[in-house]
Amino acid sequence: MDFELDDQTRLLQSTVREFSQAEVAPVAEELDRTKSFPYALVAKMGELGWMGIPFPEEFGGAGGTSLQYAVAVEELTRVDSSVAITLCAHTSLGTQPIHLFGTDEQRAEWLPRLCAGEILGAFGLTEPDAGSDAGNTKTRARLQDGEWVIDGAKQFITNAGTRISGVVCITARTDDPARPAESGPEITNLIVPNGTPGYEQGQPYRKMGWNASDTRPLTFTGCRVPERNLLGERGRGLQQFLKVLDIGRIGVAAMGLGLAQGALDQALAYARERRAFGRPISRFQTIQAKLADLATEIAAARLLVYHAAWLKDRGLSFSLAAAQAKLKTGRLAVRAADEAVQIHGGYGYIEEYPVCRFYRDAKILTIGEGTDEIQQMVIARALGT
Repeated sequence: MDFELDDQTRLLQSTVREFSQAEVAPVAEELDRTKSFPYALVAKMGELGWMGIPFPEEFGGAGGTSLQYAVAVEELTRVDSSVAITLCAHTSLGTQPIHLFGTDEQRAEWLPRLCAGEILGAFGLTEPDAGSDAGNTKTRARLQDGEWVIDGAKQFITNAGTRISGVVCITARTDDPARPAESGPEITNLIVPNGTPGYEQGQPYRKMGWNASDTRPLTFTGCRVPERNLLGERGRGLQQFLKVLDIGRIGVAAMGLGLAQGALDQALAYARERRAFGRPISRFQTIQAKLADLATEIAAARLLVYHAAWLKDRGLSFSLAAAQAKLKTGRLAVRAADEAVQIHGGYGYIEEYPVCRFYRDAKILTIGEGTDEIQQMVIARALGT
């Protein structure tokens, strides 16, 4: 096995790392405090080609690999999670369904602008009664005079309400009266552009973390889109979106990895500078043990994340690996942020220090993109239980 990144991936890694330190780090605290969406940073990432890393060049993407995408997400999250989730949700969730299941016309219409970062994509799956139980979708769409008429609501949706938001891909029940009842609900995917009458974005949520990202509820009231906005095969919406979630878990796992590494970076730097009893606290065995344990777990978690991306890039089954990576890195991010705050002591509770933001940002990584409990179910089923 080759554990070395190739030259192109290493170059991307170093470029994103430099960008994160030079462009993101100086404004991250202010963006978080003022809950301001990072428009300027998104525009720069679009110009650099990072908003479409894993998509084909023919549609405006960078033609990169899943591993390169994971590396980029890791480096961004090492500095700030709000910027990282904006790119991650846009790429893995907003753009991926159109790339995977769209017609040639849909890809030509949407992918170039999405990959360039001119517009943001969003993913509308979660509802008040359909989170982990994604099949319990209540949003409905019916065909009428060549249009889909949509009524319903979505919640916890990322990237849908900014001034550059362009499109949301949603699940909706399109039940056919001729469909046997024992077959369960017919769930279909639809493309809904921003600005469509009847589609409204609610006020942004007041969140614990990810304060500079856009997260809000959506409502659809008699919202009409053309019949051609059907995304993929009618009635295959849930299966299609579950495939998207598998892919998205690689990105979220990379976020957990990056946050854990960033927390370790901050804790190590502080421990070297902070003096107590006449010497840096990094000289004390208790602090050294914390740092050593975190460094070891992060190294192991990185192998999980990179392996999941490696499997996907080779067309091999990656669902189990992605679930394992997501489960491990989400929990590790929470622990790493907690330990980093503890090493900072009282300063770790002060918002001027990045670890305070990391602590608030970490918890969602055990919930979003499938809770830890869902990952355990996925893993257990793969084991044959």
